Amino acid sequence: MTNPSLTLPRPPGFSLAASSRFAMNFPASQQSQVSASLDLAFSLDDTWLPVGVHLREHDDSIQAQIVSNPGGAGTSQIRENITRILNLHVVDDPITTIGQCDPVVSHLQRQFEGLRPVQFPTPWEAAAWSVIGQRIRITHAASIKQRLSGRFGTRMEFPGGQVLHSFPGPDTVLALPAMPGLTLRKFETLRGVARAALDGALSSAHLLQLEPEAALAELQRLYGIGPFSAELILIRGAGTPDLLPANEPRLSKAMAALYRTENAADHQQIAKQWQPFRSWVALLIRQWLEAETHEIATGISAHQIPVPHFAATP
Repeated sequence: MTNPSLTLPRPPGFSLAASSRFAMNFPASQQSQVSASLDLAFSLDDTWLPVGVHLREHDDSIQAQIVSNPGGAGTSQIRENITRILNLHVVDDPITTIGQCDPVVSHLQRQFEGLRPVQFPTPWEAAAWSVIGQRIRITHAASIKQRLSGRFGTRMEFPGGQVLHSFPGPDTVLALPAMPGLTLRKFETLRGVARAALDGALSSAHLLQLEPEAALAELQRLYGIGPFSAELILIRGAGTPDLLPANEPRLSKAMAALYRTENAADHQQIAKQWQPFRSWVALLIRQWLEAETHEIATGISAHQIPVPHFAATP
């Protein structure tokens, strides 16, 4: 029997190939040998039903073949989640528009053509990632998260025989006595976050209906969630498009090189021209920094960043 398929609009300026390269940061995603395709194993927001989809890019659409749906999730739910994860609901090309006023953004748009933020599948998964990654290297955290998905998540097989696992839902985490690779403190923190998720505190719909400042304050009331984690959950989990992270050292360092000022107030002022997509531009800036320094890949912090030829005039 043929697996059901969904057709989603492909907005101007969107590239699934660029999203695929970015999504390699996620243990539950994988770029196939065909660059304009992407396999995703994820759980739906709020229901935690596991789903696997094989995405392919066409001239004016994204085809999503549902290859695994053991919980019987509705196609409308799956469509909504894919749309949010890939930010397909924004029907125009905001980065190109912003680049018309900011030459730095214009250059980054050309360097990372077609890249839009790829969200964590749920704010719950973003919160779990923030807990797992506390005080360890990102590559180490990704390895732990992948092992946890393989042991406690749902196994899914994709075209070509590729196997991925969705990250376990909060109900699964609460039923476990421990999780290998996590300290007792991290596991207890993760259990607290899982309870909050089941209570609705980490629903993307709930977080997005709040003003960003209110959402950040609410998230920081969760045990173990500080300012950095709260911004990550809101931006990379819920998908808030217009928040400039104030607690991201890599972003501050990159902006200092690109705009030739280390003053945080200057950064906030510069970012005003990116509204209402400050989160999107911040992603491009962090991508530029990683392309220049490979800090995340190597775990070695760059002490100096060369000022690029397209940097703003001081």
